[in-house]
Amino acid sequence: MSKKILVISASPRANGNSARLAKSFAEGASSAGNEVEYISLHDKTISFCKGCFACQKTQRCVIHDDADIIRAKMHDADVIAFATPIYYYEMSGQLKTMLDRANPLFTSDYRFTDIYFLCAAAEDEESVPQRALNGVEGWIECFERAHLAGSIFCGGVTGIGDIEGSDKLSAAYQMGLSA
Repeated sequence: MSKKILVISASPRANGNSARLAKSFAEGASSAGNEVEYISLHDKTISFCKGCFACQKTQRCVIHDDADIIRAKMHDADVIAFATPIYYYEMSGQLKTMLDRANPLFTSDYRFTDIYFLCAAAEDEESVPQRALNGVEGWIECFERAHLAGSIFCGGVTGIGDIEGSDKLSAAYQMGLSA
């Protein structure tokens, strides 16, 4: 059965290493016959949440920018994959801001259940992605039907293209294939 899969890349670089992980995941998911949409946040306008909580009553944010459209796509997806570079041992600001702006989903009848997390960093120690992963898991815990379905970390990549040839790209493809 085909799934609706949304892949959100939070890399500020259109062809950055975490963006390549996201694209590999998307290619695998598409190869499996799923309906896949890839969104890059690098060229989107997404303002910070104001904390007004109006969205809890209306399921809509009072700020009207690209986050509105992305949030609606998140609502209707069966599967969401988030990809981010790791900066200072945390997810990119772009991803954190998008997660905050997805607050209207909290009181909605969202569709997603499986969440995937893909990340890349210059540092390659196993502990590097933990804070970012904890942040995404905290967001997931707010949605009782959702769970972390898988994650991939590729360390030791800094410059654009450093990830090429890494086994993490094929792992992301395989994860997408089975999503």
